[in-house]
Amino acid sequence: MAAKFYLYKGRGKRVENGHPWVYTDEIEQYDGDYVNGDIVEVYNYRGGFIGKGYINDVSKIAIRIMTRDINEEIDEDFFRRRLAQAWEYRKKVVDTSSCRFVFGEADFLPGLTIDKFEDYYVVQSLALGIDRYKSIIVKLLVEEYGAKGVYERSDASVRELEDMELTKGFLTEPFDTMIQIVENGVKYYVDIENGQKTGFFLDQKENRKAIHKICKGAEVLDCFTHTGSFALNAGIAGAKSVLGIDVSQHAVDFATRNAELNNLSDVVKFECHNAFDVLPKWSKEGREFDVVILDPPAFTKSREAVKGAVRGYKEINLRGLKMVRPGGYLVTASCSHFMDEELFRKTIADAAHDARRMLRQVEFRTQAPDHPILWNSDESYYLKFFIFQVI
Repeated sequence: MAAKFYLYKGRGKRVENGHPWVYTDEIEQYDGDYVNGDIVEVYNYRGGFIGKGYINDVSKIAIRIMTRDINEEIDEDFFRRRLAQAWEYRKKVVDTSSCRFVFGEADFLPGLTIDKFEDYYVVQSLALGIDRYKSIIVKLLVEEYGAKGVYERSDASVRELEDMELTKGFLTEPFDTMIQIVENGVKYYVDIENGQKTGFFLDQKENRKAIHKICKGAEVLDCFTHTGSFALNAGIAGAKSVLGIDVSQHAVDFATRNAELNNLSDVVKFECHNAFDVLPKWSKEGREFDVVILDPPAFTKSREAVKGAVRGYKEINLRGLKMVRPGGYLVTASCSHFMDEELFRKTIADAAHDARRMLRQVEFRTQAPDHPILWNSDESYYLKFFIFQVI
């Protein structure tokens, strides 16, 4: 018998309305025994069934809901159904040669991320309950989705909040972890063993494509270039010249290899610089570009750090705006959930005011549809992406 957890009166509205998380301070009492990682049942204060999910009382998020059906067992068939639903959705909305196959809570598999790079899969478990089912997930990926290899990248620091060790390594027989993919006609090497997160940021796929039309014949500056993805899209779209900069020499070397892979080395160059330091210097020297792209890492991963993040986003957008030729374009993004859309808009507006530039919005976009936004779980909405003409 699964342990039963009862929520305080007035505290269970979010989870009753579809949010997948139950916080520790929402639980009033429980009946039965459990071990962290077990599937438990959740009820409201009246005794009405809400859902079943796995528990970890070490975490502030004590229970993550897996199903709202009291009769649905969490077993191999359950994961088979959930993966099939995720795959059918992606076949409709994206190019599945490389894509995010499972996006955690938004695919009703909380704590689980699966990225597909051609025939190789990267699994990331961020919660104790999912760790228990890893072998089932790998079995299904191999047997039903043609995985030639599966690699684990459960080395994100958030696992420590669940009292879990960081881990990475092969979940199948070893294979070459440097994989080549194609996206929007651009070829990339993806280092799934040592690259950031799971090796490549698939969430900007559609946004990278959206810059093609403004980059033809343009001089382009791509800040925080990482593996060179925006820079290479600009190059393949027919840019006159592209300079990608990153604070990491390893990233610059890797992006340079990607430029060679696409025969773009003459047009797309990469240099190692800190954008916060070099943009003011170049601005004073009078350097300008037709397109400036700002795709920084998340400046905040908590609500408490938002003020500092606002300062960072304002500063980098101010510096970027000053580098854009009149009539040119600014491409700017934030990948932090806590930097919400309204605050990001205000921060860019403040930067434009201080730079004495006017903005004309061309496009506003979010994350690619293989990272779906579940309206019942606002944490699934994190990426904000603007293209502006700068007047």
